[in-house]
Amino acid sequence: MGRSVTILWLVIAAAVVALGYVRLAPSDPQRWHVPPQVQADADLPGGAKRRVETGPDGLERLDMIARDWPRTKVLAGSVEQGMVTYLTRSKVIGFPDYTTVQQVGDHLEIFARLRFGGSDLGVNKARVEEWIDALQAGG
Repeated sequence: MGRSVTILWLVIAAAVVALGYVRLAPSDPQRWHVPPQVQADADLPGGAKRRVETGPDGLERLDMIARDWPRTKVLAGSVEQGMVTYLTRSKVIGFPDYTTVQQVGDHLEIFARLRFGGSDLGVNKARVEEWIDALQAGG
């Protein structure tokens, strides 16, 4: 029984450390703030890429939507620079997802991706689609 309790405590401690790392690990802008280079829409196991016709003010309008999104903040870039990378964390565990948006002429290139794991269960795709819907609705 003593060995089982020790193993249980070790498993609990490892889980706490892992969850703490997920929530507190620093996000390196040099790694995540890179041009999306989207040639065509694509759904990926850990994210999504979209190319959207918006006119020359698309990034400015999308930036307002993204900044109002729950648990989302700017990691790097600005509208004035023509490219912004947003960090969005999941509600419970705090998994970080990165969405880079770049204005290229009259369209936006958007690349949303996860940091940890192999699948995001469609979370990034859903968020990007909601951002695009809000953008097209004039929000």
